[in-house]
This record gives sequence, structure tokens and C-alpha cells, in this order.
Amino acid sequence: MALKFPIFMDSHSTTPVDPRVLEAMIPYFTEKFGHPGSRNHPFGWEAEAAADRAREQVAKLIGARDPKEVVFTSGGTEAINLAIKGVAEMYREKGTHIVTTAIEQRAGLDVCKRLERLGYQVTYIPVGADGLVDVEEVRKAITDKTILISGMFANNEIGTIQPVAEIGKLAKEKGIIFHCDATQAVGKIPVDVEAMGIDLLSATAHMIYGPKGVGALYVRRKNPRVRIAPMIDGGGHERGMRSGTVPVPLAVGFGKAAEICREVMAEEGVRLKALRDKLQDKILSSLDEAYLNGHPEKRLPHNLNISFAYVEGESVLMGLNKEVALASGSACTSATLEPSYVIAALGVGSELAHSSIRFGLHRFTAEEEVEYVGNRTVEVVTRLREMSPLYELAKEGVDIKSIQWKAQ
Repeated sequence: MALKFPIFMDSHSTTPVDPRVLEAMIPYFTEKFGHPGSRNHPFGWEAEAAADRAREQVAKLIGARDPKEVVFTSGGTEAINLAIKGVAEMYREKGTHIVTTAIEQRAGLDVCKRLERLGYQVTYIPVGADGLVDVEEVRKAITDKTILISGMFANNEIGTIQPVAEIGKLAKEKGIIFHCDATQAVGKIPVDVEAMGIDLLSATAHMIYGPKGVGALYVRRKNPRVRIAPMIDGGGHERGMRSGTVPVPLAVGFGKAAEICREVMAEEGVRLKALRDKLQDKILSSLDEAYLNGHPEKRLPHNLNISFAYVEGESVLMGLNKEVALASGSACTSATLEPSYVIAALGVGSELAHSSIRFGLHRFTAEEEVEYVGNRTVEVVTRLREMSPLYELAKEGVDIKSIQWKAQ
């Protein structure tokens, strides 16, 4: 096949809309344009039926018993905010302690930081070198004031899949609400809120080949019934938890995307894992001092995160960005280049944390693209190292850490 550039390998940030999803959405932008809250004429009935059908499709993908447990939001960030803030406000009289992990995505961490400023106590559970949370550490963190455990299903940088069912079982034993940020996991690997003891689950459409602008929060109705305080007040939509007009075309797209994922997930996972492993083998067999980040097996099938010693991740991206869309573990702030807090949490030194690159394959990734990206990554890293005096010294056997650099 003729390659089309740039090759997209940043599927942890978003995914392309599946043509079948777009086809399902289009009628609801045109002739089926009714408001789902208009219950006195056919346009409204049609829109409400479409939203309910989408709710059912999403519910089936995550193993929810009742489609009414699916609350539509504007995306994963809002769903995470609604879950954590909603529980914090609703159960404040019961307690003010929350348990989460050190590698949550920013939406989760920043909400917790805000709640700390409001007087809540938050315990951030560390992870091991493989990115896994120790369930016993979660158990030790629980107090009689703990009202919520909030943890991601799979990490957005290193792809590590957490022991969600074990955490869910622990939460049930202790009578604590369990929220799971599953934005990276839903549609990629099996997710079952009933079997895994999940009380609240955040998801978003654009990570599963659906449209941007719509997400969902699963809110358990039975055993236990979970109550959350709304963040948006208005007409009492979405069982009073999220007022605002449901964007029917987007919800329809979310539902269709969920339906497709349910049908193809197993086969797609096998294919993407094979391609991912091919990319990983090419890079790690061709370059020395390249290190896999995260658990080697317990990770998303389309995820690959590698640190390249003696080069900056941003430099690798600059060398590839006209040909390949990738992400670095580093993030630019207004004044400094900070290493990835996720990679740093693994116990990796700041140099390797600065050099991490995340490869994210997706439904439409072709084998020829994987071969090209693997070859070009090796070429770019090799060229950068040829220009690196540190790499040259290291190859000569010099202990870089022992060098005393003289200030000029």
C-alpha cells in the first residue's frame, strides 16, 4: 500500500471516527433533529428513542444491567469530575477521605487537588516499577472516613492494566464507592461493571472511534444505589445528575461506536497486539539502552511506551513529526520541560522520563505503517545519539553519573 503521511500513532489522545459511526450520526443532524426532551410530538419521541438506544449500546459494552445507569456527559473529563466531585459533595457528612493513585490522568488528579483545598484528605497510592497498584496498599490507606476509591482501569501513557476486580472487591468489603476511569480501556479490553464491582465508570466516545464532545458516566442503581450531587443545574436531565440537552447525534455516534467495539474487540485486540509486538521487537532489537515502560504483559494491546537513553523525547518527536504523529512522556509547562509524572512514578530517573515516547496503534493502523515507523524511529534515535557526547562517553565505559561538570 502507498503510505499516507503523517502516520497517526497517537491513539491514546483520540481516534479517527469510524465511517460506520459517521453514517449512523448524519440523519440526526438533518431530518431527525428533534429535542429528546420534547415529549409531545414525533420529533422529540424519535430523538429520545435514539438517545435511549445509544444508552443501551454503551451499557452492553460495559456490562451494565440497566441502560438508565448510563449518564451522558460532554466527555471523559466531565464524567471524571462528576463522579469524584459528585460523591465528595453527596457523602461529605459520612467522610472526607478519598483514595486514588499517583498515576491517574490529570482530570482525576486535578479534581483531587481541588478537593484537598476544600478540606478533603486524599491518599495517592504509589505504583511499582511495572506501573501496577498493590491492592494491599489500597487496603492500608482506607480509614473510617474513606468515602471513595478512584482509580484508572488502564493508564493513558504506559497502558498498564490495573487489578480492577480486586480493588472492586475490596471496596465492596469496606462499603466504599469505587469509581473507575476507564476512558482508555472501554472498547479495547473487556470491561464489566457488575463482575468487577465498579460503582461509577467514566468513558468517552472519541477513544473508541466515536465523535468528540460526548462521554458517559455509569452510575450504579442497585447494590448499592449510588447517589451523586450534580455539577450542572438546569432542567433535571439525565436523572437529575447532568442537566443540559443531550446531543443526540453525538450520543448516536457513541452508541454505534460501542456496538462496533463489542463486535470486533476480541479480534481487533489480537491484531493490534501482534502489530504492537512487531514494532516493539524492531525498536528494542535494533537499539541498545531502549527500555519498555509499564508491565510487559498486563497492558493495553495497542500501547507501547519506550524510553531511549541519551536522547530527549522531544528531539525524537521533532525528528519524526512530519512523518509520524506521536506523543512524548514529557509535557511543556510555561517555563520548564517537566518529565512525565507517570514514568517518574515507576522509579525511573529523570533522564529516562524525559526520553519516553508513546506509540498508540488503532483500528486502521496497517502493517506497512508499523514497519515504516519502526525503521524511522531507529534511524532518528541513532542519528541523535551520534550527535550526543554523553552517549559516546557511555559507550567508552565512562560512568556518566560520576562526572563532575565544571561551571563556566
